[in-house]
Amino acid sequence: MSDIRLQLTGITCAGCVRKVEGALNQVLGVEQANVNFADRTAQVSGSVTGEQLVKAVLDVGYGATVIVDLKAQQKKNAQLRQQELRQLMQQTLIALVPGALVMLYGMVLADMMIHDQQDRIIWGGIGIVTLALMVVAGRHFFINAWRLAKNKDANMDSLIALGTGAAWLYSSIVVLVPDLFPHAARHVYYEASLMIIGFVNLGRFLEVRARGNTSQAIEKLLALQPANAWVKRNGKELEIPVEHLVTGDLIRIRPGEAFVVDGELQEGETLVDESMLTGEPMPVKKQPGSALSAGTLNQNGSGWYIATQVGENTLLAAIIQSVQTAQGAKLPIARMADNIAAWFVPTVIVIALLAATLWFFVGPEPRIAYTLVSGMTVLIIACPCALGLATPMSVMVGVGKAAQAGLLIRNGDALQHLATLKTVVFDKTGTLTRGKPALQSLHSVSQKTEDELLAIAYALEKGSAHHIAWAIAEAAKARAIDAPAVSNFDEVSGKGVSATLHGELIIIGNRSFMAETGVTLSAEQQSHIETIQQGGATVVFIAAQTAAQPVELLGWMVIADTLKDDAAATVQQLQQQGIQVVMLSGDNRLTVNHIASQLGITEVHGDALPQQKLDIIRHYQQQGLTAMVGDGINDAPALAQADVGIAIGAGTAIAIESADVTLLTTKLQGLLEAIHVSRATMTNIKQNLFGAFIYNVIGIPIAAGLLYPFTGSLLSPVFAGAAMALSSVTVVMNANRLHFLRPLRTS
Repeated sequence: MSDIRLQLTGITCAGCVRKVEGALNQVLGVEQANVNFADRTAQVSGSVTGEQLVKAVLDVGYGATVIVDLKAQQKKNAQLRQQELRQLMQQTLIALVPGALVMLYGMVLADMMIHDQQDRIIWGGIGIVTLALMVVAGRHFFINAWRLAKNKDANMDSLIALGTGAAWLYSSIVVLVPDLFPHAARHVYYEASLMIIGFVNLGRFLEVRARGNTSQAIEKLLALQPANAWVKRNGKELEIPVEHLVTGDLIRIRPGEAFVVDGELQEGETLVDESMLTGEPMPVKKQPGSALSAGTLNQNGSGWYIATQVGENTLLAAIIQSVQTAQGAKLPIARMADNIAAWFVPTVIVIALLAATLWFFVGPEPRIAYTLVSGMTVLIIACPCALGLATPMSVMVGVGKAAQAGLLIRNGDALQHLATLKTVVFDKTGTLTRGKPALQSLHSVSQKTEDELLAIAYALEKGSAHHIAWAIAEAAKARAIDAPAVSNFDEVSGKGVSATLHGELIIIGNRSFMAETGVTLSAEQQSHIETIQQGGATVVFIAAQTAAQPVELLGWMVIADTLKDDAAATVQQLQQQGIQVVMLSGDNRLTVNHIASQLGITEVHGDALPQQKLDIIRHYQQQGLTAMVGDGINDAPALAQADVGIAIGAGTAIAIESADVTLLTTKLQGLLEAIHVSRATMTNIKQNLFGAFIYNVIGIPIAAGLLYPFTGSLLSPVFAGAAMALSSVTVVMNANRLHFLRPLRTS
């Protein structure tokens, strides 16, 4: 299964989104297709080719191209956006200026009525000029409307074409055959046709310009990677395009330059600014052996680094892909708007026909004029675009804002759920603690020396990715202890490891693992170990079995970790927000209780095996939306089970793919930031949806003539066109307010 992104053309309202999504989802092999109205793209996953998808879009009257090179596509989109802006401004002026002059002439020198032959000649000439101007300034409305009509579909362009076309046609019939109408109905509306087209084009101009700001996050991320790099190949230094780099290339770095791929520093020392990826302002010291990320900025040192990940496998590429996916995601709250938008245009056309019919049969004279104005104004004032833009615009800006702070939100459900979390469940090691435990002491209860025990432990644990394994390895390296070779290595999740060493079965793990293998502790040993665990340290046991002999306890290791500086403050702030905080760990219950007491956490679960962790997460999910926060290494099943799985300090492409939300730094403050951004985004979406609904719910009845009994007049179609244009612009501008959202830590 593959993911394909399409750049779409001809998408003008939410109705278009529904049509294209439906066409894509009907293609054989498509698992899911989402169309993002805000940036006119589609994300499709499944076993399907780009050619099949493009054909499906073309068959329903729209255009599509497969996005192969995102950077090139963004550059092309920027150029097309500038062309579109110039064209829209020209079309706006071509329609608005003559429309205003016609309106001025009608108000000052005439009364926009056909009284005699002279009026017919003058207004007939104006009608011909108006038609020519409509073709130049508004042809896209009529072309799109006709194209959709042939496919038995309609969108906002259909409403504009119907409204302005009806106004021009009515006016022309009045000019050509005035005797068909009562004298009071011989009104012309040429200025309305031009002004409406002008205002709608102006609205689209403002919308396109404001919409360009929503893609700032992707553009900034793409700009982090230089186009070329200096490499050393066959003893020569060469400047080559970044896309030609391969793993293992030796690349030169100088002060002020950005690292072009992920790598490892081979020579030199430097400070690296990683703020563009992690949001952390303080530079990080790098020395030979340090990991480097594409897009980060070298500040002061010079040297060489070796490429470890290139192209789509770099952390920067994974971040860009994550942001793209999230920006195109469908939020649960958006589905209601999509359902309404699907029926919006047909419903508006029916309302316009009903309003016109009502005015024709029961309205005052001139009935025909009132019939035209009411129907036309309903068509013009209705705005499905505001509904279609309400959610995706806010999502694009919100997700981009989060990415700039080092927070990657991968899907729409996570973005929405973060705002209303009931419970946050924390793993202990590497999440609430620093994740860099250290071996404090070794206790031998056999003839083995401490160094021999450490060598045995190192031999087994070097095959594990657990934090405790890392602590054992570091201690062994510090003592210059080598790891002997083992065989039959096996890791039991949540318990420990075993392997064969020098003919003996070696077992290393927690107390429950020892109990399963028949190891017992004396009362004195048990009391001593409980005292250690009550102090917050972890005890790891080492046992051995030779042939048919019973398993013998060789000793134990005491390993301790320290709390993160912001752990207590983060827990406290979550609790102050009414969120229940839970600690869930596979570590010993006494150790876990000690850590929890330091943080003020009362809901604690220790000695939890992987399956038990899943059951505990399910228990809290019954009470409300639940997030699981872990390091993404040893708690992947629990992260997947939670409503929102949050991987903290996961600076790898694989970890980014495995969690709903990824915090690129190890600071827990990032969790509070993620909730802060989510709540601000959801508030913004609700404001947009409320405004779009209220606008249409109030505007359409007024356009139909609801206020006529009180005012004695109908709403002008020109004002309706201006209001419709501004409604979409308002949604876009409100979404862009999220760009100015202040970080929680400074607000």
